[in-house]
Amino acid sequence: MDFSGKIVLITGASSGIGAGTAKYLTNLGATCVLAARNEEKLAGVRAECAALGKAEPVTVVADVTRAADIERLLRTVLERYGRLDVLVNNAGKGAMGGIEDADLEQFDDILNTNLRSVFALTKLAVPHLIASRGNIVNVSSVAGTNSFANLLSYCVSKSALDQFTRCTALDLAPKGVRVNSVNPAVIVTEFHKTLGLEAAAYAKYLQQSALVHPLGRVGSVEEVAASIAFLACDKTASFTTGTCLCVDGGKHILTPR
Repeated sequence: MDFSGKIVLITGASSGIGAGTAKYLTNLGATCVLAARNEEKLAGVRAECAALGKAEPVTVVADVTRAADIERLLRTVLERYGRLDVLVNNAGKGAMGGIEDADLEQFDDILNTNLRSVFALTKLAVPHLIASRGNIVNVSSVAGTNSFANLLSYCVSKSALDQFTRCTALDLAPKGVRVNSVNPAVIVTEFHKTLGLEAAAYAKYLQQSALVHPLGRVGSVEEVAASIAFLACDKTASFTTGTCLCVDGGKHILTPR
């Protein structure tokens, strides 16, 4: 896979899958624009990418739920490079709670970040992706393909994101723009800690999670980043669109007895 000369915009790039994807694509020659809310962490990812000795990324501190921020983000890309080749919609968040516990505030917050912001940024980016015959990779979840108790808002947001992926793939296919998603299961990041798990509880959670992944382990950020690169690369996925690629150790096909 070769991304030399490609301009790639990655949201939620300050940690986890976003940061891993930034480093992975930079190493493949991409020029990355990294967006996130946390300026300090974003600077750290930029330094790690720069240390690879490839094209140095640009960082933009932005909140994807704010219209002014995403307009400024895309304007920065176009003013600096004049084009956009790949959009990776990675920014997202989770929250615990089922129908008895989750409230409307939580539901709106999760959907605003995981779904509405993707719609808003994609809509702004589409004319430029059509011009470059570029593509989009959305970062979804096994929570989009499967249902889980006590994760109502998150599951709904990711299921809707999968449908968004398929619908926009159909809309943009005649224009030569591919749209796909990756759907990871449990990946070792800080994500679950943001849901309130302490270090000991998280370690136990990872051990238990290995039992519900048919491959017998949880996944790594690099494995998801490689899958994003595969989908974003015209040499490897030129005939692939509307696909929700499960990077989940087989979790989506497991039926507990």
